[in-house]
Amino acid sequence: MLKELVIKNRSYRRFDENFIISENDLIEMIDTARFTPSTVNSQALKFMIVNEKEKCSRVFEALSWAGLLKEWKGPQEGEKPSAYIIILCDLAIGKNKMFDDGIAAQTIMLSAVEKGLGGCILGAINRERLAENLCIDTEKYSIDLVLALGKPNEEIKLVNLPESGSTAYYRDENGNHYVPKRSLEELIIK
Repeated sequence: MLKELVIKNRSYRRFDENFIISENDLIEMIDTARFTPSTVNSQALKFMIVNEKEKCSRVFEALSWAGLLKEWKGPQEGEKPSAYIIILCDLAIGKNKMFDDGIAAQTIMLSAVEKGLGGCILGAINRERLAENLCIDTEKYSIDLVLALGKPNEEIKLVNLPESGSTAYYRDENGNHYVPKRSLEELIIK
């Protein structure tokens, strides 16, 4: 069951923008992440929920999407995420938490998949702009990651690594998204 959730948990970048994610669902995802390990048990991460259309627009304009798809500027109108969870670190509690961010983000994404949703973990953030747009006090909090969430409106296919060895994701002429994966044999060192 966990492996199925992990396989379904792709980096979706196109969504049904009209699909509403309730605040309760977002809180449940955060509550699941609350139980994950934390560096020296500091529990320094904080989470900002954004699911109002106008606020979502302010988050969206501070993000960069799919760096490997040079010609694609990100989701178009109607394809944008319908909610975000912004992962912040309370700087008064802890600063050495880079692993905590990844563990919490993946846990939230798996929780989203379990609810029939999907998302994308974004680190390409104009943090200054986002802080300004959402009135985030950057002396109190660092902006670590933005989790874009919604009802996926694209198909992502996992494929074997090509002979070139390139791990770059790509889209075909129909807009289908492909993600090359290394084989299990290549990953295990004996």
